[in-house]
Amino acid sequence: MTSQEAIGILILSPFYFKMPPADRKKLVQEYCDFFNIIAVQQNDSDNNKK
Repeated sequence: MTSQEAIGILILSPFYFKMPPADRKKLVQEYCDFFNIIAVQQNDSDNNKK
């Protein structure tokens, strides 16, 4: 997931705009990292089923 994709999702929350910019940047990075970990695990799981 790219930062732009994450921001597109996170701006749907009113809390996102209440955060300081440095915290928003950290949140976006953590969101992307977490998403990518889950995506890799899901892909590995799908490959093991074949």
